[in-house]
Amino acid sequence: MKTGDRKRQARGDGPPPGRASPVRKTEAQEKQEAQAEQEEQADGFTERHSAPQLRRRLERADLKAVSEARRALRELLRQWGGPGMSQVAELLASELLTNALVHTDDDAVLTATVSPRGLRVEVRDFAARRPRPRVRAGDDDTGGRGLVLVRSLADAWGVCAHGIGKSVWFELGADTG
Repeated sequence: MKTGDRKRQARGDGPPPGRASPVRKTEAQEKQEAQAEQEEQADGFTERHSAPQLRRRLERADLKAVSEARRALRELLRQWGGPGMSQVAELLASELLTNALVHTDDDAVLTATVSPRGLRVEVRDFAARRPRPRVRAGDDDTGGRGLVLVRSLADAWGVCAHGIGKSVWFELGADTG
């Protein structure tokens, strides 16, 4: 890129005539992503982890991406945990991802980290509304059991508020299965 082109782009004048303009994120999207990255770094969940880690961003309302995320989680867990561990982790991660995509109007970020203590899975969304487990789902209801499953099968779970949005997380111990 020529010096004049760089100066023009730095001023916000865009690309030189005859060149395509790159796709730009809105200011709100850039702010949201920067805030999320800062909070993750403060929480210690960054790429610097020496433990095996999976990180996936699922686009708003892309429920097909949930199965792809499950497969990626299964691959991460192939060498870890008992035979039932991956199945439980996949089920719980699917529930949290589906909740985030169905009940918010935004993207979701899956982070799974394996450590000697066990597995921690977080699903970050960008809606402030806290999830509430249903007291009782009817026999014919097709939804409303996700957080009940998480509460029943995870060794620990919770919700962590962020400046923008929240993370719903669960942990499974290394000897669970």
